[in-house]
Amino acid sequence: MFNDKYPSVLLQDAVDAIGSLPGVGKRSALKLALHLLRQPAENVRHLTSSIDRLRNEVKYCSVCRMISDGDICGICADDKRDHKTICVVENVRDVMSIEKTRQYKGVYHVLGGVISPIDGTGPSDLTIGALVTRIASLAKEFPAGDIEVIFALSGDVEGETTEFYIYRQISPYGVRVSALARGLGFGDDLDYADEVTLGRSIVNRQTFRP
Repeated sequence: MFNDKYPSVLLQDAVDAIGSLPGVGKRSALKLALHLLRQPAENVRHLTSSIDRLRNEVKYCSVCRMISDGDICGICADDKRDHKTICVVENVRDVMSIEKTRQYKGVYHVLGGVISPIDGTGPSDLTIGALVTRIASLAKEFPAGDIEVIFALSGDVEGETTEFYIYRQISPYGVRVSALARGLGFGDDLDYADEVTLGRSIVNRQTFRP
């Protein structure tokens, strides 16, 4: 069937599906779809199989909520990491960005977003409760002064609101709370920061002051 845009309904469906990905426009989607048509069938099967397995088999670490192939991610399972130092981030990309700096030896906690009333995201939509429970458990095992929580959220209003909310929840445990040194621009996402700047902001982190 030929319509005004595509010579095939199957091609149109593929373009629509590819074009639904973030940052992919219709023109780029058509280019990618036509590229796939030229590839060996085995290559395309490998691509679709990888995507299918990613969607259906990937897990989230039961400790920190990082993407993982098992119940506990490699970072949380590493006994060489400092498990008394928890870096709180918004998403999985932030963990990847910080790991690239090779400047951080602690563990993480992925919130899954930030508090944003405009977007309808409240504290209960994030993993804040799990973080508080995690800190409470650490506080029973170690002196409070040995435990550090590092805020590595963006410096915009939503990030600061989230930091303040978490700070209030964990204050009763008396743990140290710090934040990245603001070498990053206001509201910058961590995955847009260069590794040197991000690494320095971790090393030179400052005491969090609400």
